[in-house]
Amino acid sequence: MKLFPDINSLSIADIDFSKYDIVVIPIIKSDAGIELGNPKAIKAIEKYFKIELSKLLSNWPDATGKAGELIEVPITAPETKISRVYFVGVGENSSDDLRKAGAALSRKVKNSGSSIISALVTTRQSARNHAVAIVLASYSWSQKSPAPKVLKAASFTFIGNFEKELSDARLLAEGVWLARDLIHTPSNIKNPLWIADQAKAQVNKAKSAALKIEVKSGAGLAKFGGLLAVGNSAPKPGPRLVQVTYQPRGSKNWPHVVLVGKGITFDTGGVSLKRPYEHMVGMKSDMSGAAAVLATVIAIAKLGVNAPKVRVTGILMCAENALSSTSQRPSDVITHYGGTTVEVINTDAEGRLVLADGLAYADAVLKPDYLIDIATLTGAATLGLGRQYAAMYTRDVALAQSLYNAGQSSGERVWHMPLIDDYKVALASEIADFNHTAEKPDFNGGSITAALFLEHFAGTRKWVHLDIAGPARSENDSGENPKGGTGFGV
Repeated sequence: MKLFPDINSLSIADIDFSKYDIVVIPIIKSDAGIELGNPKAIKAIEKYFKIELSKLLSNWPDATGKAGELIEVPITAPETKISRVYFVGVGENSSDDLRKAGAALSRKVKNSGSSIISALVTTRQSARNHAVAIVLASYSWSQKSPAPKVLKAASFTFIGNFEKELSDARLLAEGVWLARDLIHTPSNIKNPLWIADQAKAQVNKAKSAALKIEVKSGAGLAKFGGLLAVGNSAPKPGPRLVQVTYQPRGSKNWPHVVLVGKGITFDTGGVSLKRPYEHMVGMKSDMSGAAAVLATVIAIAKLGVNAPKVRVTGILMCAENALSSTSQRPSDVITHYGGTTVEVINTDAEGRLVLADGLAYADAVLKPDYLIDIATLTGAATLGLGRQYAAMYTRDVALAQSLYNAGQSSGERVWHMPLIDDYKVALASEIADFNHTAEKPDFNGGSITAALFLEHFAGTRKWVHLDIAGPARSENDSGENPKGGTGFGV
């Protein structure tokens, strides 16, 4: 059962403090020591509950105010439900600090049914980011049987007037939850046909005239040599190309953004079987890029009149990379959409093969103003940047800066990596236009060479490649992310 927290806001004058179990107070580290934040709200809380919060906090001399620090203080107040005060560190009150504070608070009260009045946020941007973190940290996935005991989501009331920001936060968080649900679904249920059916269901559920969906399969994929080479390893149900378009009435002249997502529903590595075998355990998440693309398009449509003035097309390149008698082999040569031939070196580098088709199709048929692909593509990106940053590749410096800024603001960080032309020699093939893995002696930079390979298929478009192998998956419950798929990229 999914327990989506209820988050709303009220002005101080409209709040009935007697209805809440917990009151949340921000603490900040300053030159003078630890201070209480949001003085206006603090004054109202102290007056109502007849307590002196600074004196209460003084019993914890080791408090730091560090973002995410949480100090629980039991209290009693006659004729109210209140039982606890949470002093929560908000660091320097930055967006990132408030996300950490929101995640810590959410995990503390997760599935408790508590009613919480919070003075943590004072600005519209901070309210949005804080609310998103609260919802994301409350996410869980379980298929345990029998069903767990009945749980109840916590509810949060922010002191202030932030309803527009909270509405946006709900939509964004719902999108991330959708992506996480798709990612966590096990691969004995999740296959390319299932992804296509889920996309259809989401389009229908959104009830937006601006949304359309098309699914290509069978003969409709005849020109998509990369997708077929990978997907034919699991002939039933076979690969799917899912195209979801957001195009409101009157948007003909708006900029057109195409998002291409890697949708490998399970990755064995194919004939080049993954080693060690334990690396396969998390491979149900190898369709995280496609999940992010679908959730993003749906979320934009749900924004309605508040949506940005752009047309968006999402391309989900869905296949299972299985080991079977129909698997592609090292040394095979495939012909991608548009005619480029590629020599296959390692069948465990299947993601770039399906993305290449998607990019070439988008370039030739959809003619976007901006072309972005997103994929759990290389272990090299994770080795270079860890799990906190996605590797971003583009030759458009201004576009890179915009995406970097957006990532810093949203908590989904990206780092601009170089496209080093000298490395292209590693993609040379004696029998085809390219090889696809640059596996040559004494040659490294696997994330870079993968990006250089994909760049060819994007033509001359304003193109960005996001390698999210690191942040798309968390190895443990941490901050606003659960163990497993994070929904990065929505």
